[in-house]
Amino acid sequence: MLIAEDIRVEFGGIVAVDNAGFKLRPGEILAIIGPNGAGKTSLLNVVSGFYRPRKGRVLFEGHDITHTPPHERAKMGLARTFQHGELFRHMTVVENIMAGLEPWRRYSILDAAFWTPRARRWEEWARERAELVIDLLELHEYRYRIVEGLPPGVQKRVDLARALAQDPKVVLMDEPMAGLSREEKEDLARAIVEVNETRGVSFVLVEHDLEVVMDLCDHVVVMDSGRVIAEGPPHKVANDPRVIEAYVGG
Repeated sequence: MLIAEDIRVEFGGIVAVDNAGFKLRPGEILAIIGPNGAGKTSLLNVVSGFYRPRKGRVLFEGHDITHTPPHERAKMGLARTFQHGELFRHMTVVENIMAGLEPWRRYSILDAAFWTPRARRWEEWARERAELVIDLLELHEYRYRIVEGLPPGVQKRVDLARALAQDPKVVLMDEPMAGLSREEKEDLARAIVEVNETRGVSFVLVEHDLEVVMDLCDHVVVMDSGRVIAEGPPHKVANDPRVIEAYVGG
């Protein structure tokens, strides 16, 4: 469904990703793990369109999207969340979710100023999309709350809701569990599983929490120093000597 193939990323002569990649199957939850500086987020940034690789390509449902802009990838069904949320902190939850639908907006500033039927139709459509994911992720009580000041776990769910409002086929999540309490991690993990099972959405998670990865994911790709050093089912990867070496040393 989604293939990152022989990806190479360089920053001023420093190789961040060295001929790395992965293959995601429909309905799968895949994790990319590895120590700090392994190149995980750089690889994810290539797949989501924020970085252009020096070498390699990205295929989505058989189409080469290596040079496709991020907003066009969103329209194709590839959504993204971020490690630090990147939410509009002085907007409400529902406004943040609707903001994720901007690539689909089809009215001008003039339409907005005069509140034309075209503008009203888009706002109604976007609000309906937002309400569906608010129901799905149980964000009802926070609907009109300003995002700033909400608990970290709620902010992560709002970030996921904004991605899901785009009706994606694949969601890329960069360290979704970072900074969360155990209870918040469990809530977010349940939400990911429910979306995966009820909507058939596939996930690619860059994650450091190995306990979450082992419980949640179907397939694991391990990176170290920009390269893929192991991949397979969680139980197999957890016992791979190369993975143990990368995490805890010889």
